[in-house]
Amino acid sequence: MKAYYERRAPEYDDWYLGTGRFAERDRPGWEEEVERLCGALGGLPPARTLDVACGTGFLTRHLPGEIVGFDQSAAMLEEAGRQAPVATFVQGNALELPFPDSAFERVFTAHFYGHLEGADRVAFLLEARRVASELVVVDSALRPGVEPEERQERILDDGSSWEVYKRYFTPEELAGELGGGRTVFAGHWFVAVRS
Repeated sequence: MKAYYERRAPEYDDWYLGTGRFAERDRPGWEEEVERLCGALGGLPPARTLDVACGTGFLTRHLPGEIVGFDQSAAMLEEAGRQAPVATFVQGNALELPFPDSAFERVFTAHFYGHLEGADRVAFLLEARRVASELVVVDSALRPGVEPEERQERILDDGSSWEVYKRYFTPEELAGELGGGRTVFAGHWFVAVRS
């Protein structure tokens, strides 16, 4: 997956912005929902936050408090540095976080948890709980027309094809997997749970 995200970094935000390959997709209410999601994240209480799999920093820049962005991809971190210049960025493996116990107040992650399979989900949750007492997860909402779990073929602008494991959640299902929590956002496209 690292190679996929290295190559996708320059075009990743096309997904959020509805540009590039996503310009012709019919996503009713998408722009308004992205704006509402960003507002909900900005409304969280400020905290020393580790943003795991921060990607391009598209959501990182909306998080309140002292932020450390973390990603395995150098190309993603380069993009993130431009979008969230007040954050600090660290490169590494999200399943083996290089931080001491309780180093943060909150772990935040967006569109990462839904790509994790079995043992990797367990490993991530253990690491997240080790470094922070709070976890906020944003992911894709389960909605009509999508399967709860699937393998997707994703084509990048360079024509390369990648297979990606993907899950979709209701807020209740996501909270259950996280060991309980409160819904921060529930929309047609996105869900966010604070646990």
